[in-house]
This record gives sequence, structure tokens and C-alpha cells, in this order.
Amino acid sequence: MKGLLDYLEGDSVLHKLHPLTKITASVLICAAAFCSSNIFFLLGIIVLNLLLGVIGNGKKGHHNGLFKRVCGILKGLIKMSIFLFILQILVIRTGEIVIHLGPKFGFTDVAIRNGLLLVLRLTAATLPLSTLISVTNLNDLSNTMVKNLHIPFKYAFTFTSAIHFIPVFAREMNGIMESQKARGIDFEIKNPFKKFAMILPLCLPLLISSVRKIESTATAAELRGFYLRNSKTCSKVYKIHVSDIFFLLISGVVLAGGIII
Repeated sequence: MKGLLDYLEGDSVLHKLHPLTKITASVLICAAAFCSSNIFFLLGIIVLNLLLGVIGNGKKGHHNGLFKRVCGILKGLIKMSIFLFILQILVIRTGEIVIHLGPKFGFTDVAIRNGLLLVLRLTAATLPLSTLISVTNLNDLSNTMVKNLHIPFKYAFTFTSAIHFIPVFAREMNGIMESQKARGIDFEIKNPFKKFAMILPLCLPLLISSVRKIESTATAAELRGFYLRNSKTCSKVYKIHVSDIFFLLISGVVLAGGIII
């Protein structure tokens, strides 16, 4: 899931939405995923996120890669979900055994249902935020948080910086692993424990480079008047359009559907 939260430029309907609309809608859809225990409803939320990826992908011939990213995130979540699902069906022993693996051991109906709910909720709750953040300029998000929500700039800057540094750290880690591969270290091993043991020592150079980047970012922010920023220093105007209201209504309907179902 390389470049997980990098901003993807475009002129789609999702790109033109108000930054706070996108964040609010993603929170509502995430809440709907946790409110519902209906497997088909959770599958519907996942399909909805795929549709958002298609809408924000841009016109034919000018795709920005959003749909490809959403599919990549979904693929990564499925890999993680397989482990969580197996863990659930092995640990939960309540309910009736539907798959017998021995005289006194098997997978119960409760374990299978809880495992499915866990992985579907994880997937349905993760996709909306990552999808909508990908089409949101972090500077616009920071400005609207300060101007519309009256959040102090240092808190808004901290929030957006945390989102910004996730793909930066991912690229740094990828660069470190590529340099180790050039020195003959093979990370393509099937044993997850051995692979974790090989990756763990690489965290130290990542930490050192991260501290350097944070220090340089802090210096650059101070030189640009970090402590002087407030709600009046933002000159750009962000307006609420009909599409914002429509998108929020859809998200509200999804949340209401999750609660009712």
C-alpha cells in the first residue's frame, strides 16, 4: 500500500467537495460500519467505497490512480483480514460446531460470524477515510479546520502533518529496504517471523531520518510564521455547494441504515 495517503490531483466531483464535507462523510460512513452487524450491509459499504474510487478516478484518459489505490488498499486489508479471521475461528469456542476437525474440535457458527464481522468492519471502516483523504489537499484541510472550526493552527498543523508523514515514512522505509536488497539481503521469504526479524533492525535508520525530517520541517514552519497563523491569515474562501449537501445526506442515510439494520 505504497503512497497510501498521498494527494491525487484531479477535477472530479470528489475533488471539488468542501474538505470538511469529505472528512465528515468519511466519519459517518466509518460509524455506520461499526453500528451495523449485517454482513450484506457491510459489503454494501465496501462497494460504495469502490464506487467513490471510480468517481474520483477522473475522466477516461486522465485517470489519477484513485481506483487503483482503493483496490490496492482493499487487497492489503484482505491479506490482514485472513490472519484476523483465522485467529477468531481458532479462539472463539462458543456456539455450535459447523466444521468438524476432530472429535472435540471444530469451527463454530459464532466464531465464523464474528470473524466475518470483524474483517468486514475493519475493511468498511478503513476505506472511506483513506479514499477521501487521497482527494483532499492537506493545506485546504488545515485551513478549513482553522477558519471554519476555529481550531488553533498548531493543532490543525499537527493533525495534517501526521497524515502527510505517513506516505513519507513509507517511501523512506521502501528506500532503506531497496538499499538492503542491493546488498544481497532477500526480504521475499514466506516465514513472517523471520521477515519481521529482518525488518526490525531497519527501524533505527528510519527513526534517524524521520527525526531529521521533523527537525527540518519544524524549522521551515517557524521561518514561515508558524506562530502568527490564525483564522484571519487564510485568504482562500471555501464555499458549501449543493454537491456537499447531497454527499452529506448520502452519508447520513448510510449511517441511519446501519443503525436501523
